[in-house]
Amino acid sequence: MALNERQNNILRYLKEHKSANVKKLAESLYVSEATIRRDLQELQSMGLAERSHGGALLPENADEVSMFFRMQKNAKEKELIATKALPLLPSFRSVFIDSSSTALALAERLDLRFKTVVTNGLQTATQLSKKSDINLLLLGGNVQCNTTATTGSFTTRQLELFQFDLMLCSCAAIAKDECLERSIEQTELKRTAYSRSRQRILLVDHTKFTSSGTYCTTKLADFNLVITDKKPPETVNLKDKNFIY
Repeated sequence: MALNERQNNILRYLKEHKSANVKKLAESLYVSEATIRRDLQELQSMGLAERSHGGALLPENADEVSMFFRMQKNAKEKELIATKALPLLPSFRSVFIDSSSTALALAERLDLRFKTVVTNGLQTATQLSKKSDINLLLLGGNVQCNTTATTGSFTTRQLELFQFDLMLCSCAAIAKDECLERSIEQTELKRTAYSRSRQRILLVDHTKFTSSGTYCTTKLADFNLVITDKKPPETVNLKDKNFIY
């Protein structure tokens, strides 16, 4: 579900002020309070807001953007990345696919018949479950409503039971030569999946080069391939030949 201009304005207000009042929003956006309530209800359904008495609050885990929002954001760029990645994938029998919408865009195109696929993404598992003859495993753990993903120590420990031929993932941000995440849970999960995979491919759209993150997962050079939709800025280390853009 795409956000309309009014809903984007409400979301920007929430990110700046952490809370919003229905009456004030209605006055500033020149619409009825009923319209604002409907907008807030839709934002809540996407995990972008939490309803409160007389208004809404910014969710505590707002840094982990809603999966439904991520799926429609930069959709064309993610399809371009998937198109670039398809002919470059090595042969594999087992693959870990993270909960990112960018990895999902590629996974939906793959022939996964008679392959073992492990993911922590609920939306990824739902979409791939429509494919036939696939050995699909969804990791258990704490379910994050925003990202529709399982995370936590229980999720990470399950990854230690596998040895993957391939890892397909994205990240929250890229700074110089490092991949960053916004939560320690995602960081630990990505590090473990990385250590259990023979080959690793990072899929990132250009917005990751201007995004921010706190926790480092690994160096860009540690990936076999880094595939993006356009040339990264000069601040990103491009010395290695594993970049495709």
